[in-house]
Amino acid sequence: MNSLLEKYEVVIGLETHIELKTETKIFCSCSTAYGAAPNTQCCPVCTGMPGALPVLNRKAVEYAVKAGMLLHCQTALVSQMDRKNYFYPDLPKAYQISQYGLPLCRDGWVEIETETGKKRIRVQRVHLEEDAGKLLHREGETLVDCNRCGVPLIEIVTEPDFRSGQEAAAYLQKLREMIRFAGLSDCKMNEGSLRCDVNLSVRKKGEARLGVRTELKNLNSFQFVAKAARYEARRQMELLEQGGAVVQETRRFDEASGKTLPMRRKETLADYRFFPEPDLPPVLVSQEEWERWRRELPETAEERRARYGREYGLPPESAAALTAAPELAAWFEQAAAGTRFPRLAANLAAGEVLRLLPSPEESVPFSPDRLAVLADLLGEGAVNSSTAKALVGMLWRQDQDPRALVEELGLGQLRDRESLLPLARQALREQPKAASDYRAGKKAALQALAGQLMRKTRGRADPALAKALLQELLDSPEEEEA
Repeated sequence: MNSLLEKYEVVIGLETHIELKTETKIFCSCSTAYGAAPNTQCCPVCTGMPGALPVLNRKAVEYAVKAGMLLHCQTALVSQMDRKNYFYPDLPKAYQISQYGLPLCRDGWVEIETETGKKRIRVQRVHLEEDAGKLLHREGETLVDCNRCGVPLIEIVTEPDFRSGQEAAAYLQKLREMIRFAGLSDCKMNEGSLRCDVNLSVRKKGEARLGVRTELKNLNSFQFVAKAARYEARRQMELLEQGGAVVQETRRFDEASGKTLPMRRKETLADYRFFPEPDLPPVLVSQEEWERWRRELPETAEERRARYGREYGLPPESAAALTAAPELAAWFEQAAAGTRFPRLAANLAAGEVLRLLPSPEESVPFSPDRLAVLADLLGEGAVNSSTAKALVGMLWRQDQDPRALVEELGLGQLRDRESLLPLARQALREQPKAASDYRAGKKAALQALAGQLMRKTRGRADPALAKALLQELLDSPEEEEA
């Protein structure tokens, strides 16, 4: 593969379909909820029965425009819905209402991180359309579920700016983050609300003309995008090296074998026979609407990461971990807003909470108000950091009041000098070598002695006071003689 990459260049463009998070479908009032029994969320409109007329869902237009804003696109204040003609068995009316000549958004860009630094990916267009249904293949039969017919989609089409599957995967991760934090879609790839088609060709390095492309259809994981692109690029390069010709076709990625396999010859533009949708008027967006929608866009994950660094002193990797999912970020921000010590809440969230959380997509099993109280206890000196971490573990097992836990279990921080002094002397007697090392100039030995004292107090001693008492005893000639 490496020798082929020295001779050939991979060229990739992406078409990403994202289901919008509206309550109802794009042209009717049927629910978009996922997981309902087959064919229970469809009607004459979304199944295209004769005489049924579509009515455009305004919320779908709003969400599509907001997606275009995130991608730095120009919004068309006048756009048009078109009829795209083709027959698939999971689209009963044998055509799809989409946009072709006048899309809602166009000419945008997204910046991604690559191995060689930042790279700008051009976005050709963002258009609005309806989803098709689903086929269920079983032994000897194929069943059709029309629940997904008419769910509103945006299709985001890039220019052929990617040069590897890794770049394509990085773009999809960035796109998913932007759309999710804006609340426009849940982008659950396992449920089909984010799907990607990879258009891939290869050409000899230095050539300007693009090679014949194949389309890798409906990839639903970042890992599969990278793997499928790598295999398909190698397949095309080897085919050309052997004197063969790449055929324009649609292929699928077989997860088990890691190979791409042919599905059908790729349709051409003429096959779709686009024409303006006769049952819908032009899509109009007023300047006032556009400006209001722009103001409504929430803070992006990237902006939050920068703010977490400024306000809470979190390092970039911790800020990135807390913004790995919008639900997690919202949970943390509620906790930070409810405490007088938001930096301590940030440190607990980025440390102990994330350590226990199996995945950013999972929910924290206790309320953010509990973390706020825990940060207050830590900031007030009522508990020390080791006790605070232990309390997070207790809250993980059972959501309860941290103050009541501290009282009930006697976990309050010991800050009484007179109570700690005899325990500090006992720690020195039990660790004579560490005491001797410290007095000989090995200051690191103090840590072992502090650990011994903390164990004696079951972690409740004020760490600063514990160290101060130990140093005082170690530096005292009377104590050394004793």
